[in-house]
Amino acid sequence: MNRRFFLQGSAAFAGCSAVGLTGCVKRPAAASLPGAPSLPFYDAVGPIIPIRADVDRIFRITVCLRPFRAAGPRLDVERLGDKLVVHNYGHGGSGWSLSWGSADVVVRKALDGANGKKELAVIGCGALGLTAAITAQRAGFKVTIYARERPPYVRSARATGSWTPDSRIALTSAASPNFAAEWESMARTSFAMYQSYLGMPGTPIEWTDRYDLSDRAPGEHSSAVRPPDAHDFAHYYDRIADLTPESQDIPAGAHPFPTRYVQRETSLTFNVAGYSRQLMNDFTIAGGAIETREFQTPQDLASLAQPVIINCTGYGARQLWSDESIVPVRGQIAWLIPQEGVHYGLSYKGVNVLARRDGIVVQPVHGGEDEGWNDTNEQPDKAAAVAGVEVIQELYSRMQKMPHPL
Repeated sequence: MNRRFFLQGSAAFAGCSAVGLTGCVKRPAAASLPGAPSLPFYDAVGPIIPIRADVDRIFRITVCLRPFRAAGPRLDVERLGDKLVVHNYGHGGSGWSLSWGSADVVVRKALDGANGKKELAVIGCGALGLTAAITAQRAGFKVTIYARERPPYVRSARATGSWTPDSRIALTSAASPNFAAEWESMARTSFAMYQSYLGMPGTPIEWTDRYDLSDRAPGEHSSAVRPPDAHDFAHYYDRIADLTPESQDIPAGAHPFPTRYVQRETSLTFNVAGYSRQLMNDFTIAGGAIETREFQTPQDLASLAQPVIINCTGYGARQLWSDESIVPVRGQIAWLIPQEGVHYGLSYKGVNVLARRDGIVVQPVHGGEDEGWNDTNEQPDKAAAVAGVEVIQELYSRMQKMPHPL
């Protein structure tokens, strides 16, 4: 690729003087991965505007407890007096990603057990509750949601907002032999539904590029000693690899990053604030009602008028249903003020960043999937938030210090 044309035409460092960088940044003199092909003209890296990673641009810090179950989500049916209860919780870090497929499963079970009755209650108003309620409406049910909290106060509103359908979804050692196939069906159903939200006002769902940045070769990452108490989280993504583009090794000179190795992938981003509002609107426009209600025990559900109930209480199910199979996995996010034109993600030195329309997510993940295991603390850790933003500062400082073109 012509060097001058790349710098001018692809705007790999668009608006660099406006963000405090002097002149244009030279492409890094980084080694490409062995055998990595040059990028074709049409696949060039798009504009990479530096994120303003100033600590005083953190406008909030949120903590979410992911409801993990070793066997995978609970999607079974039980009788509670004269009520039919269909459970829909325990999706770990995959709640948003699997929500539509999970809703399809539980609504089918509700239809099978409803005996022609058309009134249904949903407990919970997060990702799983809203999608189950809308799916039930489309199946012909008259639906009322009962919840203590609504977006933006529900735990799922604090999610990272990335398509991660097998994130802490189960343990390989505990999942049933049929679970992988069930998971695949839910993932494909969810993915198909998300396509219908692309291009909508407010951009609730969109495709974005993400970059994995490292000074070590990819093989060196896996050479670290695995902690003896690390969990065997199940990974099924290979079963749906056809849904998203393969990751690419980006050769030296074709990107503006200062690291030696760069990989790019393209995936779905959930702009959770706008997406939740869209789901709330879809539900109410279709005649749905939401009532503020808190349940202390399963027996409290006996007071509901609806004979069929879908239980989407997430981590709250641990207390409500005395379900000790749920293990909290704590995750914290520092939110930076969103920037015009910044719509990409990156991973660098144990910190994940995802620029959404409603904020730029900065999430330390130094402990990998085991980070936050069985940690019930929902209080923000400001020091950890600041440290994560400072890692991103260091990345862009490296980019700024790269030599100018001759």
